[in-house]
Amino acid sequence: MKKDVVVIGGGPGGYVAAIRAAQSGKNVVIIDNGGLGGTCLTRGCIPSKALITAADRLEMIRHSSQLGIDVNGDITVDLQRVMEWKNGLIKKLTSGVASLLKANQVEVYSGTATFIDNQTIQVNTTGQSHKFQFYHCIIATGAKPAELQILPFDGDKVISSTEALQLQSVPQKLLIVGGGYIGLELGIAYQKLGSEVTILEGLSQVLPGVDSTLVRVVTKRLKQLGINVKTNAKVTGGNTDGDGVEIQAAINGSEQHFRADQALVAVGRVPNTADLGLENTLVETDEKGFIRVDSQLRTTENHIFAIGDVAGGPLLAHKASFEGKIAAEVINREDVEVDYRAMPYVIFSDPEIAYTGLQPKEAEEQGYDPMVSRMAFQANGRALTLGKDSGFIQIVSDKPTQQILGVQIVGPEASTLISEAVIAIEMEMSAEDLGLMIHAHPTLPEVLQEAAEGVLNQAIHMVNKNPALSR
Repeated sequence: MKKDVVVIGGGPGGYVAAIRAAQSGKNVVIIDNGGLGGTCLTRGCIPSKALITAADRLEMIRHSSQLGIDVNGDITVDLQRVMEWKNGLIKKLTSGVASLLKANQVEVYSGTATFIDNQTIQVNTTGQSHKFQFYHCIIATGAKPAELQILPFDGDKVISSTEALQLQSVPQKLLIVGGGYIGLELGIAYQKLGSEVTILEGLSQVLPGVDSTLVRVVTKRLKQLGINVKTNAKVTGGNTDGDGVEIQAAINGSEQHFRADQALVAVGRVPNTADLGLENTLVETDEKGFIRVDSQLRTTENHIFAIGDVAGGPLLAHKASFEGKIAAEVINREDVEVDYRAMPYVIFSDPEIAYTGLQPKEAEEQGYDPMVSRMAFQANGRALTLGKDSGFIQIVSDKPTQQILGVQIVGPEASTLISEAVIAIEMEMSAEDLGLMIHAHPTLPEVLQEAAEGVLNQAIHMVNKNPALSR
């Protein structure tokens, strides 16, 4: 029997696509070889946030005396028990995914899939082989950690994020190669758990590509935590002889040596396309191996789609889920396509960073007359009661129309606050619209409201800087 839709990959893109296709009455098969939930649930988003939560809780306990709460005795970290707790969360979530697929009558196969031709795949499971013909296929195989040739992974002393989320003890010294969001999030977590962390970043700032005004707030916090950050650091070599790992790096023209118990290499991710048999189809990839797609996620084979990390662009779980729904709806002959205008980006650093829409420079490049209004968390009562008042919310609006074009946040709960900003941009709200919304007090979203009122020169808890707009 020819299948309506075959989905390759059971991550946040694949399983969402399978369910949405099944909801429209399609006969759907999903094949996954790494555990339902993909990298996000099993080796990325969820386990890393669990580790970050444990580290933040420990940090809170250590500094509770400023609240008048004294904790007597030693505070110890049993990383094995932390990992057991984390694994319990993963099991609960992956079981939930399996139940949802079953409830939607999606056939699930655990194994690897290879294209035999553009309408047939072969699935190899434990001791068995299956062939499926299909009308449509959605490729959602994700990506994996990129490896440095001069410092290959060995799973012990030189590790990827996968192994970093499975450690059974806190390393005394941890060296991180790469200051992007993965390296930064895990570096902060392990520093709080007791490691001595050094981050080597090849470019001029950690979190390359992120607005430097946001990054400066996080950089200040890194110093407070005692994390040693080396920028403009080009790794030139390394070895794992002896008890630990030693890495050489050229920093501003001079070579320096760094030793640690383990080195986490977090220099990006590469798409999982090598073993798909794409050469047996007309599906094209770019120079980095990512599959080329159009605005409806179609590949160069009209009936084969690609979504999520394997299709390139920002490697975000929520982007993959969004694209999974779009691909399934296109297959159902709905007139839809992707729109990334208000895509939220979130970094679970300390403090958190989140942004959506246009940065000021981007707005100007697109022909807008941008106006920026910034409100600090220091003036927010809820931030002060949380003991987390560093950072700000910045709104970028179009001066003639006051339409909100973008929002950038660095501060407490930025990952949650960004959702209101996404709604504002999607609904094409003006700063006045957002400012007129009644926000509960005392809450963190009040900072967003004040930033919007600042566009109008009507903010109450900060000095207004746009007098030309006053009534």
